[in-house]
Amino acid sequence: MVLMLVLDLGVFHRKSSVITIKEALLWTCVWVFMAFLFNVFVYYYFGEETAFEFFTGYLIEKSLSVDNIFVMILIFTYFNVPSEYQHKVLFWGILGALVMRVTFILVGVELIHKFHWLIYIFGGFLVYTGIRILKQDDTKFDPEKNPVVKLVRKVFRVTPTFEGDQFFVRRNNLLWATPLFVVVVMIEATDLVFAVDSIPAILSVSDDSFIVYTSNVFAILGLRSLYFALAGIDKYFIYLKYGLSVILIFVGLKMCLSDVLKIPVEISLAFIILTLSLAVLASMAMQRKS
Repeated sequence: MVLMLVLDLGVFHRKSSVITIKEALLWTCVWVFMAFLFNVFVYYYFGEETAFEFFTGYLIEKSLSVDNIFVMILIFTYFNVPSEYQHKVLFWGILGALVMRVTFILVGVELIHKFHWLIYIFGGFLVYTGIRILKQDDTKFDPEKNPVVKLVRKVFRVTPTFEGDQFFVRRNNLLWATPLFVVVVMIEATDLVFAVDSIPAILSVSDDSFIVYTSNVFAILGLRSLYFALAGIDKYFIYLKYGLSVILIFVGLKMCLSDVLKIPVEISLAFIILTLSLAVLASMAMQRKS
């Protein structure tokens, strides 16, 4: 896994040219294939049920990461981040996400093991989040009003323009942050918000720390290549958020009813695949009509 991340960095760390969609799609397929191979490993060493749990968790995390990507596109567009700098921002953003996720997962699993009633809190939160997404309108995105951006600008001096791909520069013996650093902080804050939704969602599938974290890792590690692959075709996923909201409501209800009604992981997996497929097909059909 570490080797794959290094190779991925090598491909996406070129400064001489912009990443092509073909390269991004290729690496997206590579990461999906690596997740498939790992799932085979889980199947042979831990059994069929655990393999289903990994795949279901991976699918949930991958789906939510696509929604995360669309927010990243808005952030990069708002700050006018040059394409050749985006790979560096995503690399450091993903490393930070991996650290945050392991903390969230370990704490979440331990809390559920010690305080079972928290599963109802997590489930209710997911249902609320899913309903909130359904009711959301397409408001204009303005990072400058974000409290995280305001905090960064209060703590650091920020240069008015980009300084190459540098996060910090020195001027007159004073340390200045660059707009690229502000973007990295925004990406990290965005992932933190998404983690609050995704971690409880995957805990509805499994409370095994190994399964929960590895499914998160494989979903996150392919995030950079998936970003470059989807950056130009986001219009084909206009109904994806509705599919994700239905999935969050479903897994939330599953957590709330876990002591009364045990829904097999196979049924959960089938429901998630069907919901995502319908959302994508509806988006493609709407795009063809317009």
